Amino acid sequence: MAQTDWLSQVAAFATHQVAPVAGAWGPADRPGRDLLPPAALLGLTGIELPVAEGGLGLPFGAKARACEVLAAADFGFAMSVVNTHNVAAKLALCAASEVKARWLPDLLDGRISACTALTEPGAGSDFAAIRMTARRDGGDWILDGEKTWITNARHAGLAIVYAQCGELGDRDGIGAFVVDLKAPGAERFARESAFSQVGTGTGGFRLNRYRLDESNLLLEPGTAFRSILSEINGARVYVAAMCCGMVQAALEAATEYGAERQSFGRPLAGHQAWRLDLARCATQLAAARALVAQAIAAIETDSEAQLLSAQAKIHAVDVAQAQLPVLLHAMGAEGLAPERPFARHLAAAQIAALTDGSTEMLLERVAQLTRAGTVRATQSNRR
Repeated sequence: MAQTDWLSQVAAFATHQVAPVAGAWGPADRPGRDLLPPAALLGLTGIELPVAEGGLGLPFGAKARACEVLAAADFGFAMSVVNTHNVAAKLALCAASEVKARWLPDLLDGRISACTALTEPGAGSDFAAIRMTARRDGGDWILDGEKTWITNARHAGLAIVYAQCGELGDRDGIGAFVVDLKAPGAERFARESAFSQVGTGTGGFRLNRYRLDESNLLLEPGTAFRSILSEINGARVYVAAMCCGMVQAALEAATEYGAERQSFGRPLAGHQAWRLDLARCATQLAAARALVAQAIAAIETDSEAQLLSAQAKIHAVDVAQAQLPVLLHAMGAEGLAPERPFARHLAAAQIAALTDGSTEMLLERVAQLTRAGTVRATQSNRR
């Protein structure tokens, strides 16, 4: 199937199955539980996996576009699905054959969800500061510690857990392990926030003398830290694409409403002041999409993507945070109706600003990288 045809099917799934129910999800629900199998049937849990491993064999750009389409319906559900996909992709690439045989069929069929566990109560952006420990015990590993604010942790059956195998603070001592969250020694818990995005299944878990055999060591100490830094570049890009999807959905809703809603004898769209706000939004959205496209190209060609991925996420989040309230006001009180996406997209824009590196942290990274590039260019010109 052509990628464009596949994306059309994903868009139809998001429009007709996710969007109509997303507004009714509450904190006590497990949102998307019934939607994960049909999402998996579309290949959304195996987008980048090789065909030989049961996946679609599509490039990173297809994943980013699918995330954008799903987020137009619900950011939380999109995050949940892509995190399950990412675990499946990592297992296909790195796991021992017996680990893949155990977990990949359930992940690819949507029978279980999965998470990647980095954040801890005392370690977020400072990933090297994690305190989850892994120590050898004969031929096994014993894991102890806590992870929190993890997408899907509330209901995931499987986690890729990053733990310190050496001295605390040693980035080269960090390894990654495949952890069955339903096994003894794992205790899951939910995390709620004022900005509710229940579709993400946000939670955490504690591991208490959790025993694993050697086959569940996914990434050796010395490789895990570099691996996750590379993967975070991709995550920043698809989160940026998701912000674009939310703004697009809101812009379409406002445009449609403006053509129908009468005000002082003519449609809202007949008033210049009303139209100009939407035109400004469309312009900002186009700029955000252009940055996302550049970042996708860098990732797909194995070019240096750190700067572009940071810039794409910063700008797309800024556009979502600035333009979603404008579009809500263009809708008036109708924008607050639960069947409209505005309330959950407004909340999601705040969450996106904290996901995979806060905006402030990324601005500092951009400052460092652009300064270093300017210095190199200046030195080169002087030679």
